[in-house]
Amino acid sequence: MAENKLKLGIPKGSLQDATIKLFERSGWKVRMHHRNYFPEINDDDIICSMCRAQEMSRYVENGTLDVGLTGKDWILENESDVVVVSDLVYSKVSNRPARWVLAVAGDSPYKRPEDLAGKKIATELCHFTQTYFEKAGIPVDVEFSWGATEAKVVEGLADAIVEVTETGTTIKAHGLRIISELLQTNTQLIVNKAAWEDPWKRKKIENINMLLQGALCAEKLAGLKMNVPADKMEAVMGILPSLTAPTVANLYNKDWLSVEIVVEEGTVRDLIPQLRDLGAEAIIEYSLNKVI
Repeated sequence: MAENKLKLGIPKGSLQDATIKLFERSGWKVRMHHRNYFPEINDDDIICSMCRAQEMSRYVENGTLDVGLTGKDWILENESDVVVVSDLVYSKVSNRPARWVLAVAGDSPYKRPEDLAGKKIATELCHFTQTYFEKAGIPVDVEFSWGATEAKVVEGLADAIVEVTETGTTIKAHGLRIISELLQTNTQLIVNKAAWEDPWKRKKIENINMLLQGALCAEKLAGLKMNVPADKMEAVMGILPSLTAPTVANLYNKDWLSVEIVVEEGTVRDLIPQLRDLGAEAIIEYSLNKVI
């Protein structure tokens, strides 16, 4: 019987570092080698390969890779027939979906996609863009852009662009104006259909997904531990926005209780002073690697 191995694709490019950090928080250390597309990973069951996100879904579909991470946008662009296991919302900038937007020069007369009938649009997402305008019944000339897409309008090479953005800052910096959002996209964990039918590979992939999701969940949470006077416990409980019921244990001194909770990280700044005012002491905040 052949040794079981899972062929994993790591996206090369803008998501590379964020993906490797996510895997590290999930329990896998991926070590890159200079000019080498096959990183090492501390899991004998996995073989890693680097692949551009734009091409990932094709290699997963044809079985070159069993599983990979790529954007929803490139799955749609390539019309890839793969199994989407889950969404993994993370990026190099923020934990929110990116957007493919239609943008024009800030001083142009175009206000709506319909105003671009007969015009030239530059983008890297050609197939999706062409399909979008065809479905809308708007005839346009879609042209592939090899990069620096924002400059195409400024240089007079296109009337509009379709470009990906998270904050819109770069688009605005080039003097462009967004007139429509075509697609929201985020990273997805995708699997080859044959690999998904293999019991060993499926279980391995499900475990990977569980731990990746756990690491992403933990990014938004923090742990709090404190000592609370027994007679103040009800008041403290009234302000604790815990993920689940807090863990409470008696201290050696029966007049005090040890309380441990998991809360939204954004609440900690305001919560700690309130807890201190209610009599809590020895308050400890700690980060979480994974929440399953």
